[in-house]
Amino acid sequence: MCTSLQYTDLSGLPYFGRTLELDVDEPWVLAYVPAGMPFESQAPENDPVTFTGKHGFIAVTAPDRMPTKEQPLTPNDLKVIEGLNTEGVTFSLLAYPSAGGPGEAAAKTLAAIQAWDLGAWVLSQFSTVGEVKEALKTQEVYLTRIALVGDAVFPFHLVVHDKTGASIVIEWQEGVEHVYDNPTGVMTNGPTFPWHLTNLSNWTHLTNVDHSSATFGSLKVRQPDSGIATAALPGSGTSVDRFIRAVFYSNFVEKVESDKAALTLARIMDNFDRPRGASTSPPAAEGGEGVKFQGIGADSGPPTEYTVWTNMADLNGGKFYFRSYDAFNWTSFDLKKIAETATGPCVILTPKLDPMGGDATDALLAASAA
Repeated sequence: MCTSLQYTDLSGLPYFGRTLELDVDEPWVLAYVPAGMPFESQAPENDPVTFTGKHGFIAVTAPDRMPTKEQPLTPNDLKVIEGLNTEGVTFSLLAYPSAGGPGEAAAKTLAAIQAWDLGAWVLSQFSTVGEVKEALKTQEVYLTRIALVGDAVFPFHLVVHDKTGASIVIEWQEGVEHVYDNPTGVMTNGPTFPWHLTNLSNWTHLTNVDHSSATFGSLKVRQPDSGIATAALPGSGTSVDRFIRAVFYSNFVEKVESDKAALTLARIMDNFDRPRGASTSPPAAEGGEGVKFQGIGADSGPPTEYTVWTNMADLNGGKFYFRSYDAFNWTSFDLKKIAETATGPCVILTPKLDPMGGDATDALLAASAA
């Protein structure tokens, strides 16, 4: 249901990409939030956490509830799913229903931030992964129940990258928080992140070198084409197999100059693009990520997860790229220009983006939230 990975160019600069798969669509909102914005996160039976944004950021957001005529959505209802701040920090929310744990994981009377608000907190407050790690040592986190996913207890884990290439994964097991350094730069969904790292020991044979000929007895055989090296890759869409493929592509795809890096990463991300109907999940079927968003699309036929959108980020160049399922091409945003120009928050519904792609920086600047 999500694949994220880090690619580095010839100079060692990092670029980040992720897909998001669901079996429904959402009212996705692409937002720019400037520095200086006030935030408040109120967890039940806990003191509120208030903070003022130090850094501006761009993010793909989703509502934490379904709108009604009586209660339309407000900016406070938009929660960060994916984003990049002006300091080169990215935040990603990926499905992880095995997190479990009571919503009362945070100690009573302490100032606890709702897990649902961690995206805004990370992107608005911190300039490095190290700062995020240090802050999480003392910041209580309340595992929010999410109405939009059937009132489940925050069925996600979090991935944070910065422009040095550092990366962490934040997970909860039975209400206990774990923060792991991520040496691979890759994450998908369950099982736990340490399990994925252990599983890599089963894949030491992976290589991008084609062995296209062999001799069996006196018979010499040869491949009629190139590409036999990828025969060793696992082929399913499960989180376990996608993790291995993401490690393969992020490690073996050629390193290019910075002006070609985003294009190369886009080719990598194409390998994780899932069309509708590639696999279906009848109601009686077991397994899967188990996260059912209450989306806006009443799709017919059996549920089928597909790549609702994909994004990429140039962490040092301040470029953010977005492509929805209905788009032919990538839409790009220049975060540096937006931060220098915007006089307040800017929001735009992703269906309003041109499906032919192109630079939408000015379009976002024109879509002032005010």
